[in-house]
Amino acid sequence: MNQGTLALVGSGEYLPRMAPVDRLLLSRVPGEPRVVCLPTAAGAEGVETIGRWARMGVEYFTALGAQAEAVGVVDRATADDEDRVAHIRAANFVYLSGGKPDYLVDTLNGTRALAALHEVLERGGVVAGCSAGAMIWGEAIPRFRLGALFQPAFRRVPNAVIVPHFDEMPSLLVRLLHRLIGPRVLVGIEGNTALMVAEDGYSVVGAGGVTVWNSRGKVRYTDGQAVVL
Repeated sequence: MNQGTLALVGSGEYLPRMAPVDRLLLSRVPGEPRVVCLPTAAGAEGVETIGRWARMGVEYFTALGAQAEAVGVVDRATADDEDRVAHIRAANFVYLSGGKPDYLVDTLNGTRALAALHEVLERGGVVAGCSAGAMIWGEAIPRFRLGALFQPAFRRVPNAVIVPHFDEMPSLLVRLLHRLIGPRVLVGIEGNTALMVAEDGYSVVGAGGVTVWNSRGKVRYTDGQAVVL
């Protein structure tokens, strides 16, 4: 379990309706909030998209009263660039916005940037990830391509497959995914909602819910409730 807080968000990063969740997360950091926004998951989508996510993040957290900057970790070279990684280490709140989960795993895996994210958590800080930025912290991610159905992820939430945008997914697709994940736990996170992973366990914050579907059945948890995985 983390010494800090890992926040897994279903959707809605940098939008006003997420402000209550992010204010709560900002209140959990040690000292004055120093936020780094990482547009890494959009690193294959071009300069314009990367720039848009970076600007949105900085403007959003600045409006919430935090010191904020975007750091251009967008490929494996920049994920191992010591100057960029130093900014991540200096933060106490890091936000990974959405994009492609397989690209995000491939870009961060084994890099100094990933090690720095773990360091932020171990120092008691907050790491938040939305959509693709949430999926990477489970046991595995769906590959959405030919070959193996799942790709190993970073396992901060062991034995789980994190499914964002859960309130937008057709029920048929959810049932199919549940069958494919085998003995793993399906953790579905709705929009404008975060599953918080902390030293004292799992809990929900936000306007929607978190659904846990495991061998014992399917349970939906809502704001303020402790979650059993």
